[in-house]
Amino acid sequence: MIFKANIKFMNSETNRIEYKQELTDDLEKEAVAFLNYPEGGVLYIGIEKTGTAIGVIDIDSDMLKIKDRLKNNITPSCMGLFDIATENIDSRNVIKITFASGPEKPYYIKKLGMSEKGTFIRVGTAAEPMPVKMIESLFAKRIRNSIGKIKSPNQNLTFEQLKIYYEGANKALNQQFASNLELLSEEGQYNYVAYLLADLNGMSIKVAKYEGVDRVDLMENNEYGYCSLVKATKQVLDKINVENKTLARITPKEREEKRLWNSVALREAVINAIVHNDYTSEIPPKFEFFDDRIEITSFGSLPQGMTEKEFFEGYSVPRNKELMRVFRDLDLVEHLGSGIPRILRSYGKECFKFTENFLRMTFPALEKVTPQVTPQVTPQVTPQVTPQVTPQVKELLKVLTGEMNRLELQEQLNLADREHFRRSYLKPALEYGVIEMTKPDKPNSRSQRYRLTEQGEQIKKDYNR
Repeated sequence: MIFKANIKFMNSETNRIEYKQELTDDLEKEAVAFLNYPEGGVLYIGIEKTGTAIGVIDIDSDMLKIKDRLKNNITPSCMGLFDIATENIDSRNVIKITFASGPEKPYYIKKLGMSEKGTFIRVGTAAEPMPVKMIESLFAKRIRNSIGKIKSPNQNLTFEQLKIYYEGANKALNQQFASNLELLSEEGQYNYVAYLLADLNGMSIKVAKYEGVDRVDLMENNEYGYCSLVKATKQVLDKINVENKTLARITPKEREEKRLWNSVALREAVINAIVHNDYTSEIPPKFEFFDDRIEITSFGSLPQGMTEKEFFEGYSVPRNKELMRVFRDLDLVEHLGSGIPRILRSYGKECFKFTENFLRMTFPALEKVTPQVTPQVTPQVTPQVTPQVTPQVKELLKVLTGEMNRLELQEQLNLADREHFRRSYLKPALEYGVIEMTKPDKPNSRSQRYRLTEQGEQIKKDYNR
């Protein structure tokens, strides 16, 4: 995953930040130290110890080498526990590797074994050998009851849905995908991660809608699941996007439009609840809409050893590193530790409630949802726009529900020619303003999706009458 930003470097090395002038033989040592550290950390390649950026000569080659070395040289597997990105610092391209604190400590260099020679911990600004007593203590506490170590209740699994999503992200799964994605137990059987990502399983996510502000009058009770968790996640996101209505107000100066909930924060909360849910008890997350709020509840409180302060500061300890890795591959998750800070931009810490077994996020609606809200949505749009919409755009509006990517839209329209779809359907719809990008600042993003605008929704309703 590559992220580019123009920033000026100011920090010196700390317990969580390490600088390297170039890629060296001690990469694994530094990685292990951060993985074993309760707060994780960041390793920069292409920066001197003084903090001066000197850059990396062959950045693409080094990034591939880094991923390969971290994948093959560290035990237990740290896939899903690191991000590799590029940053532009003082006009120099450097590599930034972000490490989460691993849930299966102690991590060690494979060829050196779980010993003082191969196991390290961050002490101040250095990676130091881990004392034997600490190694033994961490090993005794290692979480063995994780979904990666639980055998799937069904070994006759297929993964056609998962393969389609990877193809949509321009990433093909080879014959070794089960091993590469850590879908196999130590005995070579499908684990519970595989079960959750398979085409058929027994897991479903509930999205309930109530009339009023309590759980007395149930209006809707939707279930999304019994399929790949990736597919179920996308279905939940689509449903929640539909419920996240746009409110419109006409002021003397302009028309103001706002959604009931901040879209970025809400999406992050949904993904966080699904990816970090504790599935070992087979309890899925749930999503509940009320007139004045949405409640998102996931099973499993804070990861072992994490404090609320560390949680709110964005330190990442993925409960399900295998799911995290897949969701990042498919661009459903961006960078480690970015989810909670994104939520906190729009909602305060008081929206989070921790119990022994659950984490609940409660987001108040911008306005109480009442029947009077709907009439505010633009009745003037249809007469102005409808006559100008082409038959191709009309067909696009008919099939577009929630948020969909280019491949999904082409499949719904039964169109094989990408350029024809772009020229005759997608581009005109964007120009008419009846659809919009989910990432308008990154029009060529692989994770780009499209959704109806308020105008598009109104036109679609008119066509369906």
